[in-house]
Amino acid sequence: MLELYRLLDAVPKGLLREGKKGIEKESLRVTGDGRIARSPHPCVLGSALTHPHITTDYSEALLEFVTPPFPEVRESLDFLCQIHQFVYKNLDDELLWMTSMPCALAGENSIPIATYGRSNVGMMKHVYRRGLMYRYGGAMQAIAGVHFNYSLPSDLWPVLKDFVNDSSPLQEFISNYYFHLIRNFQRLGWLIPYLFGTSPAVCKSFLPNRPTGLAEFDAHTLFLPYATSLRMSDIGYKNTTQASLNISYNDLDEYVTSLTHAIETPFPEYEKIEVVVNGEYRQLNANILQIENEYYSFMRPKQIARSGEKPTLALKRRGVQYVELRALDVSAYDSVGVNENQLRFLEAFLVLCVVYDSPPMSAEETRRIDYNQRMVVSYGRDPSLRLQRQGRTTSLRDWAREIYDHMQGVCELLDGGTSERLYSAALETQLPAINDPECTPSAGLLTDMRANKEPFSEFAMRMSKRHEQYFKQLVLPEARAKQFKQVAEESLQRQGAIEAADEVSFEEYLKRYFAQS
Repeated sequence: MLELYRLLDAVPKGLLREGKKGIEKESLRVTGDGRIARSPHPCVLGSALTHPHITTDYSEALLEFVTPPFPEVRESLDFLCQIHQFVYKNLDDELLWMTSMPCALAGENSIPIATYGRSNVGMMKHVYRRGLMYRYGGAMQAIAGVHFNYSLPSDLWPVLKDFVNDSSPLQEFISNYYFHLIRNFQRLGWLIPYLFGTSPAVCKSFLPNRPTGLAEFDAHTLFLPYATSLRMSDIGYKNTTQASLNISYNDLDEYVTSLTHAIETPFPEYEKIEVVVNGEYRQLNANILQIENEYYSFMRPKQIARSGEKPTLALKRRGVQYVELRALDVSAYDSVGVNENQLRFLEAFLVLCVVYDSPPMSAEETRRIDYNQRMVVSYGRDPSLRLQRQGRTTSLRDWAREIYDHMQGVCELLDGGTSERLYSAALETQLPAINDPECTPSAGLLTDMRANKEPFSEFAMRMSKRHEQYFKQLVLPEARAKQFKQVAEESLQRQGAIEAADEVSFEEYLKRYFAQS
């Protein structure tokens, strides 16, 4: 482990806090009776294809709000709040569902697949989602989450490079250290669903006629007594096909090579689906992954791709720009699905992942990591749960407390001697949950459902209406409202221009896209 106090001496005060933080938050549009909305993406919100802040994810009803990256988390949260205010001004009789697991579903056909217009790039996004439906089922397209985007301060990299006496080119060093961070996040990231998981239960309509191993909470709800995040479990984003991919996080080249192999390797089960049937595309291809985004992991290395550029090529050409933490559930207890203490804790946690030593990951360690992640999302609050660590087992609580102790030094570094001690205070708010699993949000959600004798869908609707009322009583600053309206109009114009510029068939467009190297 790097010596924190030596690093403290090497880093100018306050510099570490200047890392950029952005938020992506998903929410289903639902009707007043808690059913998934079948209406198209509201035109007044702009184009889901080109709007920088308001788009859709897998489903047409699954809104995704994207903030710019800010150096201060309060700025990110304020921007996210204002997006919610603008959207609620234009939702008519619909509201935003405030949990990760979806509302009552009326079968696979009740979940509309997102559409992005008639351009080739828009059709590619739609067909990709259609492929997800054929491969994994439509219900997965209704799951929501929160992503935390983080980049270390640009001025920190030369300081850190000198500190560790690395002679490689700066961008190579930056990419290597982001993979250093990602490997440690894989090792320690089980702590995130434990502390912040808020999906221990799900409406029965999400899993109709499927054996799940889940227990019955009531006539309408399934759950696991010690679960933290069913969203991250085998009934959510995880699946057996991807479990055997062995995507490497040891360096950028290995990551790109292993991910590209999965995108280019045919898979017999997907070949049975076929790519084009009666002139209609069912999926982009019949390979293990259609594109990079299909691979789900707790964290992704990211580089902003240019128009039409494959994400793996963007990484290969320009290196890692930031990391995307994808392990957060939507918090039913926070109006925007996430809160300030949570984000400050995550920032400090990611810095810890930089500070820790990070040797390459072996196949055996990868199996241990997968085991720990699976166990924590399904059984994380079980006091007897033991996790695998370097050839032995350890209790979750003991390991979590060790991480907490190490984070104290990181938080002091981030606080930089300020009287507010915002990062140290954010860390301290998590200590009760580390000491007692009944203090976690997942436990609190089940306690609320029991106390109110309500199934999951009623709990989620109650919280959704509470947050709807909160946003509707806020006043959106006139300048921001004008900005959002203008951005929406401009996004529709950009979509029209993209559609008018297409000169090749969709088949040819896909051929050229996948031929990039």
